[in-house]
Amino acid sequence: MLVILSGGTGTPKFLQGLKEVEENFSVIVNTGEDLWLNDLYVSPDVDTVLYTLSDLINEECWYGIRGDSFITHEMLKKYGVDEFLRIGDRDRALKIHKALLLKKGYKLSEIVDIERRLLNIKQKVYPMTDDKVETKILVNINGKIDLLKFHDFWIKRKGNVDVLDVIYENSIYSKPLNNAVEDIKKSKAIIIGPSNPITSIGPILSVGYREILKKKKVIVISPIVGTSPISGPADKLMKAKGYESSPYGVYKFYEDIIDIFVVHNTDNNIKVDCEIYSTNIIMKNKEDKIRLAKEVLELVK
Repeated sequence: MLVILSGGTGTPKFLQGLKEVEENFSVIVNTGEDLWLNDLYVSPDVDTVLYTLSDLINEECWYGIRGDSFITHEMLKKYGVDEFLRIGDRDRALKIHKALLLKKGYKLSEIVDIERRLLNIKQKVYPMTDDKVETKILVNINGKIDLLKFHDFWIKRKGNVDVLDVIYENSIYSKPLNNAVEDIKKSKAIIIGPSNPITSIGPILSVGYREILKKKKVIVISPIVGTSPISGPADKLMKAKGYESSPYGVYKFYEDIIDIFVVHNTDNNIKVDCEIYSTNIIMKNKEDKIRLAKEVLELVK
């Protein structure tokens, strides 16, 4: 079996191809961006993975359900309810489900397992931990230092602030999931998908997985081509943590665990202390996703 580490955009595109050619894998997903929004429990990266593996994902934005309606969201706005995330009606049902079961005392991992079975997903999907870990962004706004929640930084402010640091609040007191750790131990390889290293994969590694992965074969797919992230604010966040925005910077972030680094064709001359595999890593369509998944599976073998 394989284990994939995932955030909410780049890696789900890879998963979309992988599930067409391989069934036996588990996914460990970032929960550093989870939040309570009014009476909803929002776990954006987990839900994106669930929707991807159940063929429901809205591929225009890689969030929510394809073809969803927004009647409830619009009516809440009319009543003056502040809901800065635009949540669809069908998507809202999943978030209500999580909230109801959390209030009944279920663990997040138990809820996600119930949901993936209800959505007829064969693969296991694990939140990175059942503990509360929150990714926060230390910023400078017109000379004032502030600590923002991730959604305040990325959704409300569009990332248009000076970033000083990224913090995984409470991570040192948190533990990885036992079932996820067992799957890692049984796996042939760990694939770290092309998600933002700092805010998508960093939180996962911060709760104890990094030490565990040092004993496994780890394949990393770069989320950066040249000096530009394929999507999202990885460049600004990488620099805030002391890494350059480049495949080399990605390598340095994973240096203590990486065995094979999958980079874009144009980045095959970087000097790193691991095996390099260069190919087209930009996934514009389903064929690209399947091709990349097949190539990575060959690296596993």
